[in-house]
Amino acid sequence: MTGFTVGEIARVTGAVLHGGGAETPVNGAVIDSRAAGPGIMFCALRGERQDGHDYIASALERGAACALAARVPDGAAGSVLVVPDVAAAMAALARECRMRFSGPLVGIVGSSGKTTTKEICACALSEHFSTLRTEGNLNNELGVPLTLFRLDAGTEAAVVELGISDFGEMTRLGRMAKPDIAVYTLIGRSHLNALHDLDGVLRAKSELLEEMAPDALVIANGDDAYLNRLRPSQRLLRYGLSSGCDVRAENIRYSGGVSFEAVRGERRINVTVPAFGRHLVYAALAAVCVGTELGLSDGELAAGILKYAPVGRRANIIQTNSLTIVDDCYNSNPDSCIMSIASASDFGGRLVCVLGDMLNLGPDSDKMHREVGDAARAHGALLLTSGEAAKAMGGIHFSTRGELTAALPEYLRPGDTVLVKASHAMEFENITEALKKLDI
Repeated sequence: MTGFTVGEIARVTGAVLHGGGAETPVNGAVIDSRAAGPGIMFCALRGERQDGHDYIASALERGAACALAARVPDGAAGSVLVVPDVAAAMAALARECRMRFSGPLVGIVGSSGKTTTKEICACALSEHFSTLRTEGNLNNELGVPLTLFRLDAGTEAAVVELGISDFGEMTRLGRMAKPDIAVYTLIGRSHLNALHDLDGVLRAKSELLEEMAPDALVIANGDDAYLNRLRPSQRLLRYGLSSGCDVRAENIRYSGGVSFEAVRGERRINVTVPAFGRHLVYAALAAVCVGTELGLSDGELAAGILKYAPVGRRANIIQTNSLTIVDDCYNSNPDSCIMSIASASDFGGRLVCVLGDMLNLGPDSDKMHREVGDAARAHGALLLTSGEAAKAMGGIHFSTRGELTAALPEYLRPGDTVLVKASHAMEFENITEALKKLDI
């Protein structure tokens, strides 16, 4: 965020300025008052547990340039921009930040694999451009504005993750981000409580296309049956393993990471991703599509992708004295879980799947949990589960996560590969921490 003053933000958001300071420059925005300081705008949001308005005075005392709020609280000494809806005002300001940015902006969309694809694309582009990326998974209607607020005069390219859980959200995100390039990872079974079925997932995520310019580019996973239904008015580029894809992976090797040849026309680029998981082939192929479109050399692409490292608890490989732990418990849906099981089986030896509930799947939740259990058994895995929904997977079930954790020494043996995966709310990261300390 560069070139803004408090007064300009008032104009863009339609705010009423209280306390003066219209000429004060603003070069960033936060929603945590502890991060406020000179040149920073504090956005006072109301949450389920806390109201940001209670922290406006504290933010201004820290030197914040101003606060964006729905009211002026008692004791606030400084500039307060009052608007009817703080989140809507943030969206309006995010649109203005995007309009002022002239470099390429890549939007990452899909039911799973977004953060991994975002990170690999950003690693690749960083070899050629000063590249902004979404931090963590700040991909919703509050996270996307915070990302766009970070665009500044030194930013040459941006990779922005766009995540939704209901209809209409992608339209609103698209109006803010206006991607020049949209990357679609896959259409999978997540948020089905709101989106109903895969047709609904595709429809919700396709809302982005209506917000993109006619000369924009859509990059889609050509091995995904639902994404093959996409018929955008924009130019379309497909990536995958099948022969009909514009960018393909050949000679794939899973050893010390994932290596393959990325083929686009006459170009053959040797790529290595230094991490675990079959899904990384697709994420790296998407990065090759983006990079070749934006003029990166083969060497830049290979060097950038090689710098990728997993974010959060996504397919982290932890080696203990006796176990290989696949810590993939950031989140889970049926498609990502089945892929993780297949990937974990590539380590060889006995596979143990420690799985929990996959949430927000709608009325067919039992059926989808059974599919995951069947996938584990198909790979010869010992299946340990916890969670009400996870009962449907079969295997050895425990009433609580604590009971499962306590039983681990009984079921594990040296040399096992242990996959830990569940929806984030299940807090299976506690199981991973226990496994790291286990001596068997």
